[in-house]
Amino acid sequence: MKTQRCCILKNRGLVPYTKAWQEQRSLVAERLNNPNFDDVLILLEHPSVYTLGTGAKTDFLKFDPQLNNFELHRIERGGEVTYHCPGQLVAYPIFNLRFYQQDLHWYLRQLEEVIIRVAAKYGLQAYRLKGLTGVWLEERKIAAVGIKVRRWITMHGLSLNVCPDLSGFQQIVPCGIADKPVGSLAEFIPNITVEQIRLDVAAAFAAVFQVEFIQDVN
Repeated sequence: MKTQRCCILKNRGLVPYTKAWQEQRSLVAERLNNPNFDDVLILLEHPSVYTLGTGAKTDFLKFDPQLNNFELHRIERGGEVTYHCPGQLVAYPIFNLRFYQQDLHWYLRQLEEVIIRVAAKYGLQAYRLKGLTGVWLEERKIAAVGIKVRRWITMHGLSLNVCPDLSGFQQIVPCGIADKPVGSLAEFIPNITVEQIRLDVAAAFAAVFQVEFIQDVN
């Protein structure tokens, strides 16, 4: 039987994107120097911000970055443009895949499985779409996934639309997919909150990745 790996759970509130980005980089750097450090899962929300993957096309922006005050960052994850805002739960796993499977496709499917299990708890049948990354519910994309892996240490992760104001997505072609709308859990679960889903996401991570959470002392 596989031994459960310890994982530090860092529950955060509303955190500026650049601050969380720097924390991820710091945690990754520590684990590149010492691969035996415990894994980390950060759960948080961001103020409104747009991010572009490494090779993301600016064609999918519906605004001119030079003429608008929207916060925008090009980051080291894969994928196209996405949007973060309050009411959306973001999960950043800093995992060493050497202790799981050294397979990026497996890892992406596991992240999707976390969301599928969370939805299932509420009687909702979320699903994947062949050839695409993310999770859908009744033709609406409720979760986006984008990762960066360096020497099998992961960063970035997934975002789940719980109860956000979805209007910010109108400024982009989310994930470069023009023909499928974005949705949220709140459209299916009245009065759902990020704090409630935060607990569900943590539990699903523990089950899917077989990790045991330990208290964050920082």
